[in-house]
Amino acid sequence: MRHHTRTATALASVLLVAAAAAGCSEDTPDGGSTGGADTEVRGSGLQADAPAAASASPSATVSARKGTYGESLVDDKGMTIYVFDKDIENKSNCTGACAKAWPPLLVAATPTAGKGVESKLLKTTPRSDGKKQVTYNGHPLYRFGEDQKAGDTDGQAVDAFGAKWYVIGPEGKKITTEPTNGTDGGY
Repeated sequence: MRHHTRTATALASVLLVAAAAAGCSEDTPDGGSTGGADTEVRGSGLQADAPAAASASPSATVSARKGTYGESLVDDKGMTIYVFDKDIENKSNCTGACAKAWPPLLVAATPTAGKGVESKLLKTTPRSDGKKQVTYNGHPLYRFGEDQKAGDTDGQAVDAFGAKWYVIGPEGKKITTEPTNGTDGGY
């Protein structure tokens, strides 16, 4: 179980705060709300109505770096990149509170393939709000809000928002194996 219980508890706390803030949004006559997409806060029965937290950078560089789970993708700040099992090819299923907890990797221009990354696998896909999200081998890419420093992998195998999250390797496949160096995070 390692640190996933601690991570899930911290994530639940963040989501409850988001749900409380969403409760302040204006309701429509049909019982819906006027803000972003409604998303159930897992396990609470509450609905969170929150916009995506990430903002697009002009261009993102995605590189491969050796870490806890072997070679995996990182952004230009060395932060671990994840994929979501609920996504389908080139389509994100993470919006609202999900996108606050797992910020999508967004760009305004074409993403750049850094060291160890195949440029032909690096593309973008439009999100429901029209922003461009970086994809790798058809997988929309995200960071995890609980990762504090480069190399943290606290989001690995977390089950949140209806599916599991995994780091992704330079060959374009999610990594589901145990840590290679016996630690929970860091490079």
